[in-house]
Amino acid sequence: MSRTRTPAVAGWFIGDGDGFRLLGTRCSSCATVFFPREDVHCRNPYCTGGSLEEVPLSRKGRIWSYTDSRYRPPSPYVSSPELPWEPYALIAVELAAERIVVLGQAAPGVTVADLTVGMEVEVVPGVLHEDAETTWTTWHWRPTGVRA
Repeated sequence: MSRTRTPAVAGWFIGDGDGFRLLGTRCSSCATVFFPREDVHCRNPYCTGGSLEEVPLSRKGRIWSYTDSRYRPPSPYVSSPELPWEPYALIAVELAAERIVVLGQAAPGVTVADLTVGMEVEVVPGVLHEDAETTWTTWHWRPTGVRA
């Protein structure tokens, strides 16, 4: 039986493989880009507001900062207390074209020992959690040139 692939947060990303992209929104008045997306009003305090259009974000960026998650986060994070905790790297990535920083987990197998500030990374599809029926999908950051 195959699992249904369902985004952990609807409308934040689309595609698969090399076509995978995070989705943001851009204000038509001031050109500010938002991620997570904004669908109601421009959050730029200096903008009088404009319509918000969905835009795919850059696939590549540079590491702005990173850290190690060595503890099991509290609910609503989904993890089985019966399984051993596996630390993961959390990466803040600067997208130069959009002038924003986007947070996300490193791809499986990538640790803080593999990362440096300024390193180029790319967004790739990831899995947040799986249960009997569903694979809950998300995004990960992976150093460019590394294949899983």
